[in-house]
Amino acid sequence: MPPKARVTKDMVIDAAFEVARQTGAENISARTVSEKLNCSTQPVMYHFATIEALKKAAYAKADRFHTEYLMNAEPHNIMLCIGLNYIRFAVEEPHLFRFLFQSGFSTKNNFLEMVNSQELVPIISAMQEAMNLNTEQTKEVFVTLALFVHGYASIITGHSLEYDEKIIRLHLERVYTGAILALQEEMK
Repeated sequence: MPPKARVTKDMVIDAAFEVARQTGAENISARTVSEKLNCSTQPVMYHFATIEALKKAAYAKADRFHTEYLMNAEPHNIMLCIGLNYIRFAVEEPHLFRFLFQSGFSTKNNFLEMVNSQELVPIISAMQEAMNLNTEQTKEVFVTLALFVHGYASIITGHSLEYDEKIIRLHLERVYTGAILALQEEMK
């Protein structure tokens, strides 16, 4: 008889991520993950003593996936692209969006802690380079944009607004321009 296939910790995390992506993080369980892996629940529980620990690992994978999604931006207009990608992510990956931003599962306690987190460094750095501002100024602009795009994304995910990229792009350009102008006024 051939040896049983070994289910690795990464395979379990990948399966939990797919459950969250397809049906929502609230559906991550030993049973749903083992069904994805076509195995018993034993390998799932071997690698993760609790479902909470498994959800944390799936959350971390979703967070990395989201960052890569955001950073897939055209360098000539990175600010606009990151904002549009954030909203587009909510449209294309609604279960992951809810898991990351509306489930209360974040490892950071609040929005301002998230702005200063290591996970956000690639985005802040790209924005800083594009705007030619210092880190604190870039974070100020980021906060304005993040609140705007998160609101848009949440409203669309809640099915209260249709996704219209042309209108969103116009609004995002206005917010971005306004945030920069306000910052320049404050620096005078």
